Amino acid sequence: MIQFRNVSKNYGGGTAAVENLSMDIDRGTITVLVGPSGCGKTTSLRMINRMVEPTSGTILVDGQDIGGQRASELRRSMGYVMQSSGLLPHRTVLDNIMTVPRLNGVARTAARKRAAELLDVVGLAPALGKRYPGQLSGGQQQRVGVARALAADPPVLLMDEPFSAVDPVVRHELQEELLRLQRDLAKTIVFVTHDIDEATILGDKVAVFATGGRLAQYAAPEEILRAPVDDFVAGFVGRDRGFRRLSFQDGGGVQVHPIETVRVSRLADPSVSVDSSWTLAVDDDGRPQGWVPRAMQDTVRSAQDLVPGGSLYRRGDSLRRALDAALSAPSGLGVTVDDDGRVLGVVQAAEVLELIEEARLDRGRTDHNTAV
Repeated sequence: MIQFRNVSKNYGGGTAAVENLSMDIDRGTITVLVGPSGCGKTTSLRMINRMVEPTSGTILVDGQDIGGQRASELRRSMGYVMQSSGLLPHRTVLDNIMTVPRLNGVARTAARKRAAELLDVVGLAPALGKRYPGQLSGGQQQRVGVARALAADPPVLLMDEPFSAVDPVVRHELQEELLRLQRDLAKTIVFVTHDIDEATILGDKVAVFATGGRLAQYAAPEEILRAPVDDFVAGFVGRDRGFRRLSFQDGGGVQVHPIETVRVSRLADPSVSVDSSWTLAVDDDGRPQGWVPRAMQDTVRSAQDLVPGGSLYRRGDSLRRALDAALSAPSGLGVTVDDDGRVLGVVQAAEVLELIEEARLDRGRTDHNTAV
């Protein structure tokens, strides 16, 4: 779909921003460019739509040399999402989303209808379409930025650190939203980040750039975590890459145990007793709210008195999610929920670790047999 052929970008004084880059980006996948500041990842992204012109080499999109296309037409054929969303502050949300379709000659009525549809696609309420960017949160602005990039239904979506300016909770939500959109739309997405965790979560393939614009390794995220090609990649990925690899190990075999629960609305009822060391408080819909330790049962009377819980584990998620839920909970029990967030039970760290060890031994046997 997108091919770099010996592409370099040099600035004044011969400084190389990108050095002899050759890389194929597959159609319908998310490819993440990751690396430290100044390594050429954003420059490489911007050369795809000719916001930056290469010094040498060729970039092909669907087999066509983009150097022979008009830059303005090329840019309108691709979606582009940047870190600050880049919304026009004097235009409403709907008008911002309509920008590219209108530039492409789409009638105002059709463009407005498409913009309204995209609000729902990116998880925004229809009423927000009449607001201005300054009236939205950072996360909402980024969703509008994604909607605007999708408005002309481009086959290619370029995303330059789009989630780095929001808080961690919103960032996780936006990452999940992007993966959901990709399952539905199957765009060819090139995504820039400096965060190796974000790269391994989102990428079908990850390109690790080194200082000086050199492509150090280009592979599936699991391979980069398992077998970094050199000391630079190993150092950039980090010493805890073994823990990150758990994201690619299926957690479907984790045993889910029942847990005693109590409704928050009944905490003040003197007839309610806590029998186990830890009891999980839930709302009236069965969603977790916090923990009640047996030693504190006489003082816990409302949601404000609960001991905060850890992360949640959705059944079937990775072993990393299961282990994190168990280790981050004050009870040592990882709360397991269904797709609607209702409690199914808990997982135990010791049992998750046993599955991790079994998976490690299985990999060792597989690698040995392959080598033989």
